[in-house]
Amino acid sequence: MSQQRWSEACERNRAPILAVLRQHLGQRRRVLEIGSGTGQHAAYFAAELPQLHWQASDHPDHLPGIAERLAAAALPNAPAPWPLQAVLSPVPGLGPLPQAPLGFDAVFSANTLHIMSWAHVQALFAGLPAVMADNALLCIYGPFNYAGEFSSDSNRQFDAWLKARDPAAGIRDAEAVDALAAAQGLRLVDDVAMPANNRLRLWRYQRR
Repeated sequence: MSQQRWSEACERNRAPILAVLRQHLGQRRRVLEIGSGTGQHAAYFAAELPQLHWQASDHPDHLPGIAERLAAAALPNAPAPWPLQAVLSPVPGLGPLPQAPLGFDAVFSANTLHIMSWAHVQALFAGLPAVMADNALLCIYGPFNYAGEFSSDSNRQFDAWLKARDPAAGIRDAEAVDALAAAQGLRLVDDVAMPANNRLRLWRYQRR
């Protein structure tokens, strides 16, 4: 029985995201995707950006479906997904780190920050230096608040739905996320408006 899951949102947002990634990832070669979910983005972006080695990753429970989708796509630049997630112990960060080359020159994550607790968002950012090369780009897609305000009524409703399902979830404030990024040596370089009141925000990493 197939273990693949399906996201209609991935199908809708993949082309607008790709247009931005083409602008920013032309000189990049190795991308780590955190929270690959269904694997739809990994399969699509790896096919459309063949110069990139696209490494998918997620919670171990999601790996069989991602692996199945990538195996069906049979792309030479999309290897089997890694088990990797934001963890709070023994120290906040990303884990388990694989015994494989890290130092990615780009990291991508879509629709993850608002379904994680704030503590896990903090852990995600704390773990980025361990997987990023100097001058790497961090690309995060999803809804954001600005100055504590929702950007649309639909985002306000979505936030209420998220919190009803999990009180620790919710749309994050861009300024709070930028502060987490700055603490790890990441500087915001672009903030692109996307369809359906989402954003694609990009930071550049400078190793200290």
